[in-house]
Amino acid sequence: AVPGIRQLVHDCDADDEAVARGDRERLAAVRAERARSAETYFTAQAEKWDEIRSLHISERQVEAAMLDMLGTQDIGRLLDIGTGTGRMIELLGPRARSVCGIDRSPDMLRLARAKLDEALQAELLQGDFNALPLADGSMDMVVCHQVLHYAQAPERVIAEAARVLAPEGCLMIVDFAPHDLEELRDGHAHARLGFSDGAIAGWFGAAGLKLDRSDALEGGTLDVKIWLGSKPGPAEARPR
Repeated sequence: AVPGIRQLVHDCDADDEAVARGDRERLAAVRAERARSAETYFTAQAEKWDEIRSLHISERQVEAAMLDMLGTQDIGRLLDIGTGTGRMIELLGPRARSVCGIDRSPDMLRLARAKLDEALQAELLQGDFNALPLADGSMDMVVCHQVLHYAQAPERVIAEAARVLAPEGCLMIVDFAPHDLEELRDGHAHARLGFSDGAIAGWFGAAGLKLDRSDALEGGTLDVKIWLGSKPGPAEARPR
């Protein structure tokens, strides 16, 4: 009976290996298909993005300014609203304890999944920036990079970001200063033609956030702005 048992164990091991090999092959095929699909989508959209990018300073300069504004600040749990291709996750994710990206477009999420380094272990969710699928106080930093101008109600997006921020968490918004390029509204679905410091400060205040700093990056037809705000800690929030 013993040889029979050994043969059974051997057969089971062989079957398990065959199943595992099949799973690995299917996973590789799925990833390859995602990459092809994402590349097709990106190619179709890239011309529009490049057209807008040509109107302002380089993304490299913008990203350098973002990192400079953050300094050595601990990021903790990072949320990227409107993650798109996942570039903000690539930029800030290595400094974060955990990473979540949210986008309304499944095509964009497919692109991000194909592009992002698996070492980042980012959680990518489909969702609306007007109603984030996250618990109150679950994030330490929220970044909203070139996304707010698509919002019909930017104050609601900021309020949602504030809701998911933990006390002492921070919100960074990168977008355009006020401009009059109506073609961005008509041809690129921009709902807002930039934002003033006053508007951002007002929306931050209404959401219980403090605007700590703003920078203007000039150069080109469009000026890029960076706003950094924070949510009060327990002591600051306590009435006096």
